[in-house]
Amino acid sequence: MLTGDLRNKVDQVWNAFWSGGIANPIEVIEQITYLLFLRALDSDQTREDNKALRLKTRPVHLIPTGTDAQGRAHDDMRWSRFKNMAPADMFDVLSNQVFPFLRGLQTSGGPAAETAFARHMQGARFTIPTPGLLAKVVDLLDTIPLDDRDTKGDLYEYMLGKIASAGQNGQFRTPRHIIDLMVALTAPTPQDTICDPASGTCGFLVAAGEYLRRTYPDMLRVPAQNAHFHHGMFHGYDFDNTMLRIGSMNMVLHGVEHPAIEYRDSLSQGAAGDADAYSLILANPPFAGSLDHESTAKDLQSIVKTKKTELLFLALFLRLLKTGGRAAVIVPDGVLFGSSKAHKELRRKLVEEQKLDAVISLPGGVFKPYAGVSTAILLFTKTMSGGTDSVWFYDMLADGWSLDDKRQPLLDASLLGLQRFVDKRNQLSETEHAKNNLPDVLERWGQRSGTERDRPRTAQSFCVPKADIEANGYDLSINRYKEVVHEQVQHRAPGEILAELRALEGEIARGMGVLEGMLK
Repeated sequence: MLTGDLRNKVDQVWNAFWSGGIANPIEVIEQITYLLFLRALDSDQTREDNKALRLKTRPVHLIPTGTDAQGRAHDDMRWSRFKNMAPADMFDVLSNQVFPFLRGLQTSGGPAAETAFARHMQGARFTIPTPGLLAKVVDLLDTIPLDDRDTKGDLYEYMLGKIASAGQNGQFRTPRHIIDLMVALTAPTPQDTICDPASGTCGFLVAAGEYLRRTYPDMLRVPAQNAHFHHGMFHGYDFDNTMLRIGSMNMVLHGVEHPAIEYRDSLSQGAAGDADAYSLILANPPFAGSLDHESTAKDLQSIVKTKKTELLFLALFLRLLKTGGRAAVIVPDGVLFGSSKAHKELRRKLVEEQKLDAVISLPGGVFKPYAGVSTAILLFTKTMSGGTDSVWFYDMLADGWSLDDKRQPLLDASLLGLQRFVDKRNQLSETEHAKNNLPDVLERWGQRSGTERDRPRTAQSFCVPKADIEANGYDLSINRYKEVVHEQVQHRAPGEILAELRALEGEIARGMGVLEGMLK
């Protein structure tokens, strides 16, 4: 949990960049990411040095020793050294030593090259424009405590939350409370292998890791589970190198040592090497856009013949999941009721050939200010043999925040997201529920095979048999099945209303006559 003091320090770092001439929020977080990596690398080197001193062995050198070709000491690249230099000297070290070192990490073959973050350093650019700004930012970052994993993770999430001007890049920030809901609905286990094929800042993977730490506190004490958690559980793909760096750092700061965050255009031909590889997919893929058939993977085209990215991503999820694997993914509403052949065929496959578990309709403004598109969460299990007997629908009307561009919280922080649901004795009141439906979604999801089957279609959630969905052409829009109760209102007779209006007009006319007489 971040204190106000820590938030203020992060705000000061952010404001320093803006006042120093760097206004692009992605560039700001990228430069902060590089500096955090350098600080962490120095901390790791200090730990290796101390361990070697205790054990009287040769230390592992994450940062090279000796001097470079220009006779400059490699030790100057350590955070603990350059943070005490004069601004001009510090600027020279980072420009001419540190960043060339970072760009060559992947090919250096040293221990530092084996880190998850180092793989994405090839295009690292130092864009801080002045020595004064660099010195100010380094001083501010040096005062932020980074020893505690939770604090490190929360701080980075807070920084990522400042990417509010991403505009057309709404995929950068899926709201954290929506991510947490999707993770809780799928309930990851220590045996899962989790993938997000459009990972961005790795929000879904981070949330899954935090869920596992909370739910299975002894997991990391089991050697096999520890190794799987740090080396094989988390997989993310993106084709933006900046996002790969930011996402990798997000995972590392949240305590995952070697996540597989890799460069990949998930829909392209030649990206089919991991079919049937994952037991859980969590994703909010790009909605807009079309691809040409030539560049799209042929095995995806065999599932659904289309150019639309939202349909191709659904086909991709089916390909990536192993049999028995499950998915929680966000889709635009058009996927649910689109009338094209590709739309209908993909929905038919989900219902008839796989097990479609649920459709959760999200409030219309949940992705503002990035986009106002209406969306839903699809939950399904890959079976390759059907299994859908009924589909659970939930009409989420509120997520705890205002649905305008400002997205202001409507409740106290303790009542937002799923926090209140942890204590079942302390449920949201009816008024609070009207502002935050998330705990109710999770509770009713747990009853989808029981009491939810008996709810009428006038309720906020209900189940629809597969036969009804088939009869409606596999339309998955909740409005197709939801029944609206119209209240009968008794109106007065028109003649009575007109007579009353004539009487009022007469009174007004008489009053106006009296007023005119007084004025004369």
